[in-house]
Amino acid sequence: MAAKLKKGDKVVLLAGKDKGKEGTISSIDPKAGKAVVDGLNISIRHVRQSQNEQGGRVPKAMPIALSNLAFVDANGKPSRVGFKMEGDKKVRFAKTTGDVIDA
Repeated sequence: MAAKLKKGDKVVLLAGKDKGKEGTISSIDPKAGKAVVDGLNISIRHVRQSQNEQGGRVPKAMPIALSNLAFVDANGKPSRVGFKMEGDKKVRFAKTTGDVIDA
């Protein structure tokens, strides 16, 4: 299946402790069906001190299931993503507005 959400997309969280907050996807794992969104789903990780790095409690963005994310369209509203053919090229489009996401 083609990826409906990609790295760099602006998304809104639909469920969880940060519900309603927006961010951009920094990395995605299509096999696991999860994505890491900057500034959302922050967890405190305890890091051991090393020669190069200071130890302590470090905030880290944890992966979120793709089903809990929705693309943000041009109007700033959550939208589902669909595919359509433009000429001979397959493109993604926002279902709420019909705008092409990546030309």
